[in-house]
Amino acid sequence: MKRSLTRGLVALIAAAAPAAAYAHPAIGEAAGLSHGFAHPMTGLDHILAMVMVGVLAFQIGGRATWLLPATFVLVMAVGGALGMAGVNLPFVELGIALSVVVLGSVVALNIKAPVAAAMALVGFFAIFHGHAHGSEMPENAAGLAYALGFMTATAMLHIAGLALGFAIGRGGERSGFLATRVAGGIATIAGVGLLAGLI
Repeated sequence: MKRSLTRGLVALIAAAAPAAAYAHPAIGEAAGLSHGFAHPMTGLDHILAMVMVGVLAFQIGGRATWLLPATFVLVMAVGGALGMAGVNLPFVELGIALSVVVLGSVVALNIKAPVAAAMALVGFFAIFHGHAHGSEMPENAAGLAYALGFMTATAMLHIAGLALGFAIGRGGERSGFLATRVAGGIATIAGVGLLAGLI
C-alpha cells in the first residue's frame, strides 16, 4: 500500500516538474503544433488544473471518466478560439489560478458531485485556460495546428490525472483516500501560491 501511495505522489510531482516558474512560454519561440503543445506543458497552473480534472474524473467514476476530460478539452477549444480572435475575457489569470484551488479542493475533500455539475465546473474553468492559450498564440503560428497542439497536451494531462487516480486507488481504500486528499491538498496550496503571486 505504501508503494502505491508513493507511486501516486511521484506521478503528481513528475507531471508538475516541467513547469518550473514559467506560466507561459515566450511568444515567437516556436509555431504551430509544437508551440501549442508546449504551452500547457510549461505552466504549473495549467498542469495542476488539468491533472486534477483527471483525478476528479477518476474519483467520480463511470461516465465521468471520459465526460469530464472531453468537456474540458472541447470548452477549452472555444476559449482558445475567443483568444485567437482577440475577444477580451476578464480575469483570465485569476480564473486559471482559482481553477487550481477549486479543483484541488474538490479532489482533496472527495466531493462526489453529480456528473452534470462536475462537467459544468470543469467547463467553466476550461474557458479561462483556453483563452490564455489562444490569446498567446504567436503571429507566425498556424491556428489550427496550434489549437490541436494545446488540445492534445491537455488530453495527455487529463490521462496523467486518471492514471494518478488509478495508481492511488490501487493502494487500497484507506491509503488511497489519504493519498488523494494529499494530492488535492498539494494542488490547492499551489493554487493559493499562484493567487498570491508566490509561485
